[in-house]
Amino acid sequence: MRIKSVAIAVAIWLLIAAAGCSKKPQDSSGTTSTATDSASSSAVPGSSKSGAMEHMASQPVTVPEGTVLTVRLNETVSSKNNSSGDRFTATVEEPVEVGGSVVIPKGASVTGTVAEAKSLGKIKGSATLRLVLDSVTVKDKKYEIQTSAVARSVKGKGKRTAEFGGGGAAAGALLGALAGGGKGAGIGALVGGGAGVAGGAFTGNKDIVLPAETMLSFKLLQPLEVK
Repeated sequence: MRIKSVAIAVAIWLLIAAAGCSKKPQDSSGTTSTATDSASSSAVPGSSKSGAMEHMASQPVTVPEGTVLTVRLNETVSSKNNSSGDRFTATVEEPVEVGGSVVIPKGASVTGTVAEAKSLGKIKGSATLRLVLDSVTVKDKKYEIQTSAVARSVKGKGKRTAEFGGGGAAAGALLGALAGGGKGAGIGALVGGGAGVAGGAFTGNKDIVLPAETMLSFKLLQPLEVK
């Protein structure tokens, strides 16, 4: 009887010990779950804030009408060798800022069209060259634009006149420009009320030639939204 009682006592003790061991993993699991939930809930506000900042950064920025785009030609354009409708490319020379932030960086790609090209050989006594910009590429995204024209004409024996495509205003202040393959030859660029007017280089007294690297200034005729 005594041995039986001892056996029963040992069995009860083992059951109690087993029950105690089974509770510990549950408590540990419960603690881990609570910590995870806490970390999860604390990360939510941070994620929301980050998302809000990204949303604000993705908002479009408007470049206002009248903003000047100063560009540098990538190739030579002339009244003799080009025709109306020909395309040309250029790069932005001066960054455009809105509210203290750069919206159109220096080096952005630009495309344009020869709106008018008349050689002295075709129209007696005068030569005309008029250019406009069509698009600018910012962060691999192409934006269509409308600008005033850069125009230059020659009448008679080398008599030069300058007009603005945006209303025929007189030429404005003279800006320095570089041309001639980056060798530092001075080529003027005029800016006024309606557009930039290229001073340009000439082949004798015959035709208007704007060498590669000539700087020209155009004005936006409509606001531009950049995302």
